[in-house]
Amino acid sequence: MTPITRRSFVSHAAATVATFGALSQAAPEAQGQLVWKSSQWNIADFRKLIGDPARIKQIYDVVGIGNGKFLNNIKNSLNGLSFGFGIPEQQMKVAAGLHGPANMVNYDDYIWEKYRVGEWLSVTDPTTGKPAVRNIFYPEKTAASQDPNDEHSPDQDTSVQRLQARGVQFLSCHTALEEQARALVRRDKLTQTPEAIVRDMLAHALPGVLVVASMVAAIALLQAEGHYTYITA
Repeated sequence: MTPITRRSFVSHAAATVATFGALSQAAPEAQGQLVWKSSQWNIADFRKLIGDPARIKQIYDVVGIGNGKFLNNIKNSLNGLSFGFGIPEQQMKVAAGLHGPANMVNYDDYIWEKYRVGEWLSVTDPTTGKPAVRNIFYPEKTAASQDPNDEHSPDQDTSVQRLQARGVQFLSCHTALEEQARALVRRDKLTQTPEAIVRDMLAHALPGVLVVASMVAAIALLQAEGHYTYITA
């Protein structure tokens, strides 16, 4: 047995502390950030959304992509309120709370190509007939007419970009993003950690998208405190 001297004991203790310190530093990366605290995200902009003074406020709770049908529903709501009831668009506030598979609509072409989102979520690109490697729901369509009754007019455009221009706030769920990153690691046997994938995705959120800590909690607050009408899509 090797005799333990005071010097060897101190050296061993220091090494142990260093090891635990390293493990402690690695823990957030290994465990991920399934729960965001209020200091970790842009809660100030979310509070502004809650307090928006619009006369009519709606929150769409969207889980499934459904080939973008929910985007058409939002467009129909804007048109109905504007043309059918004569409410100016500045008096409306519509928020689209995307979680589950629909959450990926909030991310750009880089994410769709790198993580093969179209193949993963069964989204077909109509221009190729193959699984989408770009976010087909984002880009604004070229307007061929200004007549709202014409399907090629801006008022019939269901793209995320056009709906944003009409004041729709798209929300992304951080919790869903964490869960989806873990699903991708399992599906594709990726060597990246889920947290690295989440950071990659967050860096490629579409312009104007607000990432909230938890969508189900955000929707509850928008209803209770913001008096948003709840709609499933």
